[in-house]
Amino acid sequence: MRRLATVALLAALATAGLAAGVARAGDPTIEKRWQSAKTHVTLVLGTSDYGTGDVRVSFLVIGRDGRLLTSPRARLSVSKGLKEPAFTTGTAVLEDTSPPGAKLDAGEAGQIFVGHVRLTAPGTYWLLAELDGKSISGLGNVIVRAHPAAPAVGDRAPASRTPTLATTKDIARLTTRVPPDRELLQVSVADALRRKQPFVVVFATPKFCSSRTCGPVVDVVNAVRKRWAGTAVRFIHVEIYTDNVPSKGPNTWVLEWKLPTEPWTFLVGTDGRVKARFEGALSQGELASAIERSLGVAALRG
Repeated sequence: MRRLATVALLAALATAGLAAGVARAGDPTIEKRWQSAKTHVTLVLGTSDYGTGDVRVSFLVIGRDGRLLTSPRARLSVSKGLKEPAFTTGTAVLEDTSPPGAKLDAGEAGQIFVGHVRLTAPGTYWLLAELDGKSISGLGNVIVRAHPAAPAVGDRAPASRTPTLATTKDIARLTTRVPPDRELLQVSVADALRRKQPFVVVFATPKFCSSRTCGPVVDVVNAVRKRWAGTAVRFIHVEIYTDNVPSKGPNTWVLEWKLPTEPWTFLVGTDGRVKARFEGALSQGELASAIERSLGVAALRG
């Protein structure tokens, strides 16, 4: 994930899949639990645009030698202050974010910890991730706002007249993917909204997304598209930069959607409202489940 304003990599901690819990008298603070770990690690955030409610978060765990650390799950705890005990705990799950056979760039991660947490009040939350029992831990915080910058679930999708093969003959202007993702360039956002078609739109730049948390998002969306071929769901890819040149800044459609980072994937229903949102890397499983759950359309292929 990369901030469009600074094109800088964020390092922080996120949490996922938190179950309800209540702090008990005498519980150690988040800070003390972190200090008691044998190994401290860095957590690189794959998400940053949080609003109150159901929050999806993702992160990488980086060891002292710079290598990625993985585990099927990570234990997570959340507190309202560094010197307070956790008020809720849960689990982050390691998701595969690369389709089979996908080619990863040097340093790019093919897996990322992902999950959800419900935070009902704006503020800064302290979070602790623990791997291998409690021997490896990372500490950081996440800032939650009353409303995120990018469209939230329930918001109306902007009717962007995104370019398609019918409007722009030079395919190099439409996509930086090699080979071109032609099937994702057939319908514009505005047309899908006008026709009241449910759709998945991914804002991403395969050529210029260089952080370790980007993931081959367009490849993931394209792989999932094949399972919904022949259904009412449309799949759309929109590039990030003006004329596909990073130095020219975000293009018109990114600005219309007010995206503070990239990549982003949104699911939009027949009513024109956002049903699900994914910042950064995502897995085929996450996207497929969201389409069935949020758009109510089952896949025709396994």
